[in-house]
Amino acid sequence: MKIARVTAVPLHVPLHIKLVGVDRKTSLACCHVEVETDDGLIGHGLTSITEEDVIAQIVNGVIAPAIIGDDPLAHERIWDKLYWTLMPRGQTGYAAHALAAVDIALWDIKGKSFKQPVWRLLGGAHPRVPVYATFGFGFFDREQLAAAAKLWVAQGFTRLKMTVGNEALRHRDKRPVMEVIREDAARVRAVREAVGADVTIRLDANQGWTPDEAITVIRALERADLGVELVEQPVRGEDVEGLASVRAGVGLPVMADEALYSLVDLDRIIRLKAADLVNVKLAKCGSLGVAMEQLRRATDAGLGTMVGSMMETAIGVGAVAAVAAAHPTSVVDDLDAAWWAASSPVVGGVTYDGDRLMLPATAGSGVAEVVVTD
Repeated sequence: MKIARVTAVPLHVPLHIKLVGVDRKTSLACCHVEVETDDGLIGHGLTSITEEDVIAQIVNGVIAPAIIGDDPLAHERIWDKLYWTLMPRGQTGYAAHALAAVDIALWDIKGKSFKQPVWRLLGGAHPRVPVYATFGFGFFDREQLAAAAKLWVAQGFTRLKMTVGNEALRHRDKRPVMEVIREDAARVRAVREAVGADVTIRLDANQGWTPDEAITVIRALERADLGVELVEQPVRGEDVEGLASVRAGVGLPVMADEALYSLVDLDRIIRLKAADLVNVKLAKCGSLGVAMEQLRRATDAGLGTMVGSMMETAIGVGAVAAVAAAHPTSVVDDLDAAWWAASSPVVGGVTYDGDRLMLPATAGSGVAEVVVTD
């Protein structure tokens, strides 16, 4: 069996506007990849990134010529070749996204070839993966945040991830730092009061604070005793030393997200004791194999683990959920992205049952087709 065709096209998927806001982004931008073999098997891959046209150009112009004629089941050999093909071309900013999309498609082909779901091929035993719901946009006020949180709970989600570290508010309104920090704490309190004590709340600062600001606001949250589970990526991703100082200065668990792309990044986080947990994503690390190795190394080092998705369709979410099924993580995973699609172009794949993601029983990724329209 040989790879006969590789194509990538931008894909825009409408979102649930009621949860995003009328004046905000109403669709997610992805790049959909198809890999077809000479005996007719088609593997579907996907990555989510705003530069979806650039990713399509990389896949069509660089990756496709490099792997046509290769054995699609030779994952490691293909990934190594693609890595060294892309990196010398200065594509490091987008390489992981393109690599991940192609790797997902190759795993889909492998599952279809062996007539097994990908999650079973990876060693997964259970088709249900608990998930968080993400909300808390910077342009929402406290009342809107409380209402959004109630909507998620009404949909069956018992665990929420709320974004804080409100850089947009800071730059737009020119507010003093301490005022923004107090507002962050007030926003969390409003959500806690709206959903009650039984709903788990996790915070994601999305690199929004300096180390000193992060320590100040996290300590304030600790004093308020709002039942926060953990704080994700409080400082800039490249500032691993700053992340370590935050972890040393607060009591709440600190998770690394944007600080972790490669295995080298993970080794640095472990060496500097910069985080209590790590968030592993395919679009950051580039393949299911690298993601599984990151989870293994993090666990061996005593770190907590989670897998997460970008804003993507059931294809990307299903791939990382397959990793979670095979390598159970220590905290509930961030895999609600496909739920956001108001109408999905993906036929088949993962589904949701309240706060559980259901993996397909059919071969490969379970995706039958993807309907791409202009």
